Amino acid sequence: MATRRTPAATAARRPARSTGDHQLIDLALQGGGSHGAFTWGVLDRLLEDETLEIAGISGTSAGAMNAVALAAGLMEGGREGARAGLRRFWKRVAESSPFHALAAGPMGQLLGLGHPWLQAVVAPWQNLAQAVGSQFSPYQFNPLNLNPLRDILTETVDFERVRACNRTQLFVAATHVATGDLRIFRQDELTADMVLASACLPLLFQAVEIDGEAYWDGGYAGNPSLLPLISETAADDLLLVQINPSRREAVPTQASDILDRASEVTFNASLLKELRTIGLLKELLQEAGRPDSTYRRPLFQRVDDLRLHRLDAEVQLAQFGATSKTQTDWAFLSQLHDIGRAATDAWLRTNRQHLGQHSTFQLPPA
Repeated sequence: MATRRTPAATAARRPARSTGDHQLIDLALQGGGSHGAFTWGVLDRLLEDETLEIAGISGTSAGAMNAVALAAGLMEGGREGARAGLRRFWKRVAESSPFHALAAGPMGQLLGLGHPWLQAVVAPWQNLAQAVGSQFSPYQFNPLNLNPLRDILTETVDFERVRACNRTQLFVAATHVATGDLRIFRQDELTADMVLASACLPLLFQAVEIDGEAYWDGGYAGNPSLLPLISETAADDLLLVQINPSRREAVPTQASDILDRASEVTFNASLLKELRTIGLLKELLQEAGRPDSTYRRPLFQRVDDLRLHRLDAEVQLAQFGATSKTQTDWAFLSQLHDIGRAATDAWLRTNRQHLGQHSTFQLPPA
């Protein structure tokens, strides 16, 4: 993996290019609840390809959790350690589900974890939890501020290894509650609280306080944020792993479906805005013409050199619906993992040859 460098050092020189048989790439990992297990499958497959070197990762919410699990695993045991760390994290997510005992019990073993009968038993309780969450704030129904994700993170991710990781760079996005501004937490300062802040849905959890300031889910301001990767890492190829559907053909008519789609639009809005800004800047730089030597501002050089790619499984993930983002049984998470691996296999077969050459994702019009 690429050696970590500070922002000042990055801005001071032209970024290194991929050489030999190794290709540097950045990863931008979107949040999306349990659908982040799709990204686990993507990372699992990418880590198998030893010709790819992950220079940096920008993650939000579930994307941030995937990022820290990967970084800690890299320091523990290289690529295989990273794959094991990711699996350990998601396995622990499944075990923390209040319905895990039912699914893992005799009936679950007999019928299979994904059996419709089990889902029929579990669904009403999931719907009740969602109804309570829509009527009461977490300060009312969860006054003790219990958060199972905290235990999962502290049990499965060694944050000392994350902060010391010299195999990649990490950037975690959160939203500052008071101002609505994007806050990027960088690797050398990362704590479990910062990752929890990135995943703090305000109707489910109380705001996470860091240095006296309150933070909510990073998806409101950057899902994920691309600029840190462009300006601070050594890669010119950036792969966006998108798990929130950009498009749904059917117009929602039920109240729950309308709320689900509104949530998806909200959590895609910051990404779409950033992509359009990058596209506009690239057009302006192209019209201005490349200078004889280098751009006066290093960021302009980085944007001009940027090659953008996207990996998603909109058709496969759209079939589950937004409400499935709270479904955490092992059968479902494993299914999403397998979809992510298959999507990455297909993407690599089609696009691996274009890495280091040109973009394979068309930026949206400004």
